[in-house]
Amino acid sequence: MESIEDPYKQKLIAYAVSKVKERESSPEKQLEAYFKTITFADECPPLDNSFVKRKLSKYLSNFSFKKQQSHYLHEKADKHLPSISKILMSYGIPEDFKYIPLVESGLDVSVTSHRGAGGYWQFMPQTARLFGLKVNAKVDERLNLVKSTHAAARYLKYLYSEFGDWTLVAAAYNVGGGSLKSSLRRQGVDNYYELRLNAETGSYVYKLISVKEVIENPVKYGYSENMTISKG
Repeated sequence: MESIEDPYKQKLIAYAVSKVKERESSPEKQLEAYFKTITFADECPPLDNSFVKRKLSKYLSNFSFKKQQSHYLHEKADKHLPSISKILMSYGIPEDFKYIPLVESGLDVSVTSHRGAGGYWQFMPQTARLFGLKVNAKVDERLNLVKSTHAAARYLKYLYSEFGDWTLVAAAYNVGGGSLKSSLRRQGVDNYYELRLNAETGSYVYKLISVKEVIENPVKYGYSENMTISKG
């Protein structure tokens, strides 16, 4: 004989299940689930570290449409990232490094730094020459997207042979291999997220991750739904 309590038990169970689903679908839970999907060069940033999580959240916000008010990065990405990605992958470089030119120059070939870095990848003249580019009074191959991307791939591959960690390679690209080695040795750590670095290098990987996420998940960051997503 069916117990008279069964309907009430069923309602209680249904209510409990609905509450669990409600919690799982809350904005907080959805954000937590999303953060677990974030990677750079197939490596997961330590988002269980509250400092790392807050810092990444800050840069994700900085690259949102609300802050940028522009589709400029997406337009440049759609135009150039497929060819950049193809070249990098031919050298065995993780595809996520295609976002370096977006962070370095906004893929604007005319950008130069006060230190003399130039071109899409913001090579210093000496480094550019070292990795196969012509830079002189008549020719500047840093301004050639294909040639400079091949040079960047060679440089990144060299840095990986030095550090054996792609996140450190990204940091070294920004600050220089010698400087990063000194910081690692002096501080006795081997993890980018634990290093105390200058402000630019200390935010560099966070910017790369943020640009990647904004380009690949435009709607999440306020960009229009018909925005083309470039994944190489």
